[in-house]
Amino acid sequence: MRIEAELKAVVRDPARVREALRRRAPEVVNVYHDAYYDTPGGDHERDGREIRVRMVDDGAVNLLTFKDSAVDAASGSKPEYETTVGDPVAMGAVLGALGLQETLRYEKRCANFRFEHEGFDLLATLVTLPELEGTWLEVETLVEPGAVPDALAAIRDAMTQVGIGPGDLTTELYTDAARARRATTLGEHGRT
Repeated sequence: MRIEAELKAVVRDPARVREALRRRAPEVVNVYHDAYYDTPGGDHERDGREIRVRMVDDGAVNLLTFKDSAVDAASGSKPEYETTVGDPVAMGAVLGALGLQETLRYEKRCANFRFEHEGFDLLATLVTLPELEGTWLEVETLVEPGAVPDALAAIRDAMTQVGIGPGDLTTELYTDAARARRATTLGEHGRT
């Protein structure tokens, strides 16, 4: 089992953080189209699990991801299993036939930076979602369960080096933020 050790932060000065990351690694820009699936009763969300089909750059790569419940509550780090799939529409149909339904879909714009720090291969991603205000930084690495504390320490250090402080960290999920935004938007449009 591999754990995605990850920290996420609100970025208050995106230009400064982007420049600091560019000094560490080349920037690769991608657009993700994510679709999340769950049982009709929301069993996976309730237990902190995720099933996602991701189309990268209009189908250049398609991924099926399962994230199990968090093993580190403070960071939200989870076991992660991911594989490529040929056709995201077909994968959605398979998941539907297995009793799952699409519960959320959104676009995620990412500037990715890969670099080594303190012995860990890190992926730092500056993230924006067109429907949400703000920019976030995710820094992650896949490790064995026993390495999670050291990996999180290395991630915290790397984040500090690019201008992210402890007060910037967040565990809010994009899925929760997108749902809340849509609920607010529906409420505003429903008023007369």
